[in-house]
Amino acid sequence: MPILRAVLLALVQGVTEFLPISSSAHLILVPYLFVWPDQGLAFDIATNTGTLLAVIVYFRRDLLDLARGLLRPDGDTVEGMPPRRLLWALAIGTLPVAAAGLALSDWVGSAARDPLIIAATSIGFGLLLWAADRLGRRRRDLDSLSLADALLIGLAQALALVPGTSRSGATMTAALALGYRRPAAARFSFLLAIPVGLLATGYDLLKVVLGEVPAGDLLPMAVGLVVAAVSAYLVIGGLLAWLQRQTMTPFVVYRVLLGVVILAVAMAAG
Repeated sequence: MPILRAVLLALVQGVTEFLPISSSAHLILVPYLFVWPDQGLAFDIATNTGTLLAVIVYFRRDLLDLARGLLRPDGDTVEGMPPRRLLWALAIGTLPVAAAGLALSDWVGSAARDPLIIAATSIGFGLLLWAADRLGRRRRDLDSLSLADALLIGLAQALALVPGTSRSGATMTAALALGYRRPAAARFSFLLAIPVGLLATGYDLLKVVLGEVPAGDLLPMAVGLVVAAVSAYLVIGGLLAWLQRQTMTPFVVYRVLLGVVILAVAMAAG
């Protein structure tokens, strides 16, 4: 793979992974528009590892406090919650997507990549994000997060297995609908990305070890990992700062326009 292509695809992955606009839709659309061959699962593993490293590094203090809090139950809170409750919330929020991923992996990797499905989910879930952002009470912070809320947000996360939905978009939509403030919704969404990312990366690496995935070129993979990590790290900080004062509306507009573009491209090709 040419290095310039690796940089562009890694930027797409890094920028779109944590914005509520669907990284999977972009990673399907961009190669299609440029008539590029599929980048291969080995390259995807490298860029996914990069975004996982980005969120781990960004929330390193929370993760360290969580580890300390598990050893000292009467210690400081993490994101306003007792460490064990946060850990349970992350575990419960991860279970639905883990179960759905195992059950629907074949469908998600084939039929769900249909451009019409991607366009519909991009537009439909974009409008749901707009409704949740406008109608949600936006009074709650993470210190009020219950395990029932974590489960509901986790169920929304499972829907994001369908390309075009957006994992961060679905989880933020659910959290906003439950009355959480925008920054709190984003922070829990990002924290949920860590166990999900670890599971997904571990599963993909197992495929490599078992020989189910051909090895990719090391240099483009290394470039992709670094570019995805740096760009994702910047996006996390930028989005959290944005949501302190701004709404989700620009992302909703973008999602609707993206869906229209995908529909137009699919119709022109069909």
